[in-house]
Amino acid sequence: MIGRLNHVAIAVTDLAASTALYRDTLGARVSQPLPQPEHGVTVVFVELPNTKIELLEPMGAESPIAKFLERNSDGGIHHICYEVDDILAARDRLKAQGARVLGSGEPRIGAHGKPVLFLHPKDFCGTLVELEQA
Repeated sequence: MIGRLNHVAIAVTDLAASTALYRDTLGARVSQPLPQPEHGVTVVFVELPNTKIELLEPMGAESPIAKFLERNSDGGIHHICYEVDDILAARDRLKAQGARVLGSGEPRIGAHGKPVLFLHPKDFCGTLVELEQA
């Protein structure tokens, strides 16, 4: 059901400094910051040959990333994102198998302009999983 790894998301407290670290220290190609107010974050994508790293900075105290950073003051891996061919079929199959879909259960548009859903970390080895329509 899952396809390729789309990205690994890392919550950061300082997007500019984190972007510079990946760009200047590691020599990676990085995108411009992309505000995602509907998700409460600003993101930068670090482009790798086989996937991406998504750096997430909260847009305010109500952002889910702000809450994550309260518990993890140094930041860290927030979620992993897998591509799926049919997000609605994947959602329905997962729910039928007992997985919990977060939020309303309806896909929202993510940073790549495609529908996404999040799955409860307690159902996936303690890891928040994002599914993105391929």
